[in-house]
Amino acid sequence: MSWLITGGAGYIGAHVARAMAGAGERVVVLDNVTSGVPDRLPAGIPLVRGSALDADLVRRVCAEHAVTGVVHLAAHKQVGESVARPELYYRENVGGLATLLEAVAAAGVRRFVFSSSAAVYGNPDIPVTDLITESTPCAPVNPYGETKLAGEWLVRAAGQAHGMATVCLRYFNVAGAAEPALADTGVFNIVPMVFDRLTRGEAPRIFGDDYPTEDGTCVRDYVHVCDLAEAHLAAARRLARPDAGGDLTLNIGTGRGVSVRELVDVIAEVTGDRTPAIVEPRRPGDAPRAVGSSALAEKELGWTASRGVRDMVGSAWAGWCLRHPEAASR
Repeated sequence: MSWLITGGAGYIGAHVARAMAGAGERVVVLDNVTSGVPDRLPAGIPLVRGSALDADLVRRVCAEHAVTGVVHLAAHKQVGESVARPELYYRENVGGLATLLEAVAAAGVRRFVFSSSAAVYGNPDIPVTDLITESTPCAPVNPYGETKLAGEWLVRAAGQAHGMATVCLRYFNVAGAAEPALADTGVFNIVPMVFDRLTRGEAPRIFGDDYPTEDGTCVRDYVHVCDLAEAHLAAARRLARPDAGGDLTLNIGTGRGVSVRELVDVIAEVTGDRTPAIVEPRRPGDAPRAVGSSALAEKELGWTASRGVRDMVGSAWAGWCLRHPEAASR
């Protein structure tokens, strides 16, 4: 098998590319490098600079590299931006996916892994103690989640139309890094957001402490980016089997909830900065608890998460300090 990884120079994409290449898979990366970092990729992984929305380029890459499978990670993924610019998200996340699927199907590709998101569930109406499963109704609450759900529908429909075996991976909150140079460069998720505030001498913020959870703060499922990369590798190998067929939709998480308060406490221990967090009013739309069951992924892929929150925070902090030396000296 030869795998085309779209968005493979991004934070998650580079971990996926490294994991697959390190396991002996042949990979080629397609990335427009608007947010991707070419230096994240080790020598030996070809990088084609361009957009997955360029059908001619996609077909050319598939031909030149004898591509037989695709791992699609390229997408816009900021919730706030999706609310402000829904047309962009639908045009590129959904329209771009349609262009990509049409191009790779025409090139004879019959294996497709779609990097989806637990954002498709929105704020599920389930008991606060229950785990989210793949059968939990999907009701996304922002355009980003909507485009991911529409993307899943499109992937499955294209798979049925073209005899393409597909896997959609719905992953939860991602953190950590395999090494400092691969850490997330954005400040959009809670771990780098807390790092950023501590570096600037400001207190971490907790939005709401009166939820029906053990300590009153929201509970989430955090998965290490290396575990997530291994899940993509396992999905690709599942599709590479001679008997691969049909479609799978799988949650990728740990099944263990971590409250915002607990996470902030771990960050304080790792960084050595114990500035007390300040509590602010709840944010609209935040669910009290969102923790996923990955039992189906274990059954279908033989995959389970093996890394914990301290590993995530520690490796993320090392990457943060590499880019912000002033943080380590505080």
